[in-house]
Amino acid sequence: MAMTPKLKSKYREEIVPKMVSDFAYKNLMAVPKLEKIVINMGIGKDYIPTKNTKVLEVAAEELGAITGQHPVVTRAKKSIASFKLRENDPIGVMVTLRGDRMYEFLERLIAIALPRVRDFRGVSGKAFDGRGNYTLGLKDQLLFPEVDFAKVDKSRGMNVCIVTTAKTDEEGRALLRHFGMPFRTN
Repeated sequence: MAMTPKLKSKYREEIVPKMVSDFAYKNLMAVPKLEKIVINMGIGKDYIPTKNTKVLEVAAEELGAITGQHPVVTRAKKSIASFKLRENDPIGVMVTLRGDRMYEFLERLIAIALPRVRDFRGVSGKAFDGRGNYTLGLKDQLLFPEVDFAKVDKSRGMNVCIVTTAKTDEEGRALLRHFGMPFRTN
């Protein structure tokens, strides 16, 4: 029998009652929840599709190790000559997490990866999109212990987009704060 992630049970038992008391929801189904987490890793400007194809495979392997799910290759939508980029060239890898894997990744992000950031004082509270969704940029994949330090050839950043069902940024911020997201106080 599969174990329920800690954050998922915390959401059901602690966060929902707190959100109901904070925002006076009349229905439990109106309480915001996590919908999905999208992690996007670009492969950088050094990558030229015709010369070094191994870079894409390494990035996919690293993102797969971090998330526990096989990533999808993202492709360029249009050609840009100054970047030596043609339409349909691979430019990165992406994973969409839902369900238990989503909660497990968020727990590892909050408890393990973010505290490993040098001079960490919290994440910005201004990175909401107006609809309760939060985007966070990480500069290095080595923040996650799943990535083998010896095998890393280049530091690659990633974007983590946390999609919620919240209607406003205030609700989304409260939801993520209850999950333990360390927002800056200033």
